[in-house]
Amino acid sequence: MTPKQQSTPDITEGPDDHSPVETVTHFLNAMQDGDLEAVLALVADEIVYSNVSLPTIRGKDRFSRAARAYYRNRLGFQVVVHRIAGSGSSVLTERTDALIFGPFRTQFWVCGVFEVENGQVTLWRDYFDWRNTTLATLRGLVGIFIPSLRAKFSDNR
Repeated sequence: MTPKQQSTPDITEGPDDHSPVETVTHFLNAMQDGDLEAVLALVADEIVYSNVSLPTIRGKDRFSRAARAYYRNRLGFQVVVHRIAGSGSSVLTERTDALIFGPFRTQFWVCGVFEVENGQVTLWRDYFDWRNTTLATLRGLVGIFIPSLRAKFSDNR
């Protein structure tokens, strides 16, 4: 299941009209679509964004600046969600993320924890393996020069 297969949010609906799992799915869709306004509408003012072992971003203003810089530099994001589960306000995801810049593409597994309150993401914490990410980055660099080695999602995702 990929988030792209889910319906996109109807901006006329209120934020409380979606379950936490639906909110996270909409959030990942918006990230993948490069829809910055939808991304920002789905995060709370007190958002905490953390890639474990990297600096934490706290607050919507800082998150917004980071997201705007990401999209301004024409970086792409794709995601395949392998598993998603919710319990109360918590949502867990097991995903493969792809970060793309021109011919460079790095693709690696990620486990994410999201907390959702009132239809907005208050916590986004991703866990990943540095070895896996480093190897994916090296493959991405090789893929610039040998496109057949470039990582891509399989059709059966």
